[in-house]
Amino acid sequence: MYKILRPLLFMLEPESAHQLSLRFLQLTGSFTLSNLILKLIYRTKSKPVEAFGFTFKNPVGLAAGYDKNGIALAGLSALGFGHIEVGTITPLEQEGNPKPRVFRLTEDEAVINRMGFPSYGADYVKKRLKPIEKATPINKLMLARWRSSNIILGINLGKNKSTPNEEAVLDYLSLMQLLSEYADYLTINVSSPNTVGLRDLQGKQALESLLHQIDAQRKIEEKQYEKKIPVLVKLAPDLTESELNDAVDVIIDSKMDGIIVNNTTVSRDRVESSLRVESGGLSGKPLKVKSEAVLHQTVKHVNGKIPIVSVGGIMNPDDAKRRLNAGATLIQIYTGLIYEGPSLVKKILKSL
Repeated sequence: MYKILRPLLFMLEPESAHQLSLRFLQLTGSFTLSNLILKLIYRTKSKPVEAFGFTFKNPVGLAAGYDKNGIALAGLSALGFGHIEVGTITPLEQEGNPKPRVFRLTEDEAVINRMGFPSYGADYVKKRLKPIEKATPINKLMLARWRSSNIILGINLGKNKSTPNEEAVLDYLSLMQLLSEYADYLTINVSSPNTVGLRDLQGKQALESLLHQIDAQRKIEEKQYEKKIPVLVKLAPDLTESELNDAVDVIIDSKMDGIIVNNTTVSRDRVESSLRVESGGLSGKPLKVKSEAVLHQTVKHVNGKIPIVSVGGIMNPDDAKRRLNAGATLIQIYTGLIYEGPSLVKKILKSL
């Protein structure tokens, strides 16, 4: 079916196509019959994975960036994912960068985006995820269907564009206070290239200061909600070898629970499209080689201390198997779905 729909979607401006698919999944998740049909189409066998104290029903997750505000969890849960990461969420609502800000590089099977964390804000997401008994009637249906699917929910956290780096920790701490109750795990995003200065927080001293305060806040939230709250850190693929090793050391020393490698890249290696001149983060097939290299280095340096999630350039089942065989505990996909369609999840799991 997606082979028929893809040419039609690709006639639309990329961000418009994204919003159309997201709203479709939001709608299908709101009705019992349509949600059931999706589940039947994309039904997969369970391939359990243990990580962060949870049993993931399979190792394939949806990367942050697709459902930024948690509006389509019921529909997405029908597509076979083992986990879904929503966000990036910012404390305050913000529009992100000016449009156009998403570019489809079809000949490269890639996307360049400079979205800049468009977000409805933490309060909106909190209302979407609040307990079923406190939810609106429509949200009750969404919550019930999503939670019955046994999908692990990650919430990706970022700072507002207007927040200076010296105060960034306050944004992350406020997000933890607002959203820890609803997350199975949290991801600290310090690696998007589309918020000016954000990647500077990956530096050793800045990251140490940030993560030690996040760990202290996490302990407060765990005590309040009487549950474990794993915290992962998402890194960029453009760090040097020594920068990556330093960041990994800080993440482990700060008692974080996992690492996600990696975010989009500012590099344009292996890109042929004339749109390569557009600024922003590149994802998709050209990122494959770099992502695999970063994964290998991270696995070696982590040496089994904490789980690693691999994302970036996973476009087919063989890509997925290579990441898992290289030592990733979980994988995440996003751009691969744009080019291959939602059946990519089922194809990957069938191949494992």
